[in-house]
Amino acid sequence: MANIARIIEVVEPEAKALGFDLVRVIYFKGGEIGPLSEEEEHTLQIMAERPDTGQLVIDDCAALSRRVSDAFDALEDKGEVLISEAYRLEVSSPGIDRPLTRFDDFAKWAGHEAKVSLVNPVDGNRKSLQGDLAGLEGEVIQLDDRKSGRVNFTLDDVHSAKLVLTDRLIAATRPLDTSGADEILEEQED
Repeated sequence: MANIARIIEVVEPEAKALGFDLVRVIYFKGGEIGPLSEEEEHTLQIMAERPDTGQLVIDDCAALSRRVSDAFDALEDKGEVLISEAYRLEVSSPGIDRPLTRFDDFAKWAGHEAKVSLVNPVDGNRKSLQGDLAGLEGEVIQLDDRKSGRVNFTLDDVHSAKLVLTDRLIAATRPLDTSGADEILEEQED
């Protein structure tokens, strides 16, 4: 199995060198996160964003993919193999219904709806929450859950979290950079 902490140590400086912020690095078996199957290949998924736009365009993804591949190859030449089995490298923007992985994400997206899965239950036995992010109080994340009202938890308690696609989120999100999209469409039509 891959050592994600070590992979992040290698990937993050490559992303920073291109001016990107690392959003998430995960390693999983299969074409998408979900149940495992013996026939499916492994995937190393890297999500990053430009701090000014919150997105990556195709050229950004390709540039980061090349840098990460080159860094992994250089380490392998020195005898350090980060991932021993065959895998697919997937580099992408976090998208509009992005995962919330960093403490600041919960403050930045306050007022927007999120789904949160917790490691430890709150309010008796609830691990799954959905509602509007209410921001931060010190090191505590606050969410106005639809069922329980205000719920407080720490980032360490978060198993997974992501924004919910709503009209409010769409209105608040910067338009995607579509530069080069016409060229891609023209190539597909030929």
